[in-house]
Amino acid sequence: MKKTINKLFVAYKPTGLSSNQFLGQLKRQYSPKKAGYSGTLDPFAKGALIVAFGGHTRLFRFLSKTPKRYRATLWLGAHSDTLDIEAVRQIDTIEPLHVKKIREAVESLRGSLSYEPPHFCAKKVDGKRAYDLARAGKEIQLEPITSEIHDITLLHYCHPFVTFEASVSEGTYIRSLGAIIASRLGLSGGILSALERLEEGIFRYNNENALDIKKSLNIAQNYFSGDAETLFYGRKIDISDIQIQDDGQYWLDCGDTIAIIEIQDFTVTYLLNKVEAC
Repeated sequence: MKKTINKLFVAYKPTGLSSNQFLGQLKRQYSPKKAGYSGTLDPFAKGALIVAFGGHTRLFRFLSKTPKRYRATLWLGAHSDTLDIEAVRQIDTIEPLHVKKIREAVESLRGSLSYEPPHFCAKKVDGKRAYDLARAGKEIQLEPITSEIHDITLLHYCHPFVTFEASVSEGTYIRSLGAIIASRLGLSGGILSALERLEEGIFRYNNENALDIKKSLNIAQNYFSGDAETLFYGRKIDISDIQIQDDGQYWLDCGDTIAIIEIQDFTVTYLLNKVEAC
């Protein structure tokens, strides 16, 4: 029987499963009435995946999920239209490179980086997913995107494999970073042979322990001085009972639950109410 479970936690998705398949495993394990995840990982990738059950699935857009940190291994000389090991079609033999040159190429990506997303991605082109068009052999032209590469570091180089870590803005394609590194090394081929998400903002894997909601939000706390029953029953909030009256989104502490409100032109509206705090 499905249970009423409200829980927010970080799971660890293994390699070889889509994020949806992994969520299906968790649903069979816990039997929640409702479940969801944030931040899809490709099937070949592994690592931290934020999962929510019950009413906590409504919280994803209010979580501190950036920057994201990844560890990746780049296979120099390998070719794949997907930019990963799912469809390797050619492997070139290349001479070993000096580690200084590798480090310079990796670190050159720091800062704002504009590039074309990989053709095998979920972006839509004329209403269709790019990966569906790519699989059908259609010509694809994707608009360039800009990512912030907050930090990127070479961990080690064991020819022809380059392992690096990167802290990046949301929506960054690590497969593309690998291809750019290979290009800056003067190579026509370079794909990811491994990818692990270590962190999503403040979230990292911790044995699926429940997260403290009040410490997980990316919005500021505000303070309500009126009757506690007003928040409990979702009654109209008077702006005079709110400490911070600037426009924006805030969370209010209701003891065992929280409320999320929005202030616009001194009018207060609920975005969420009676969300369990743990």
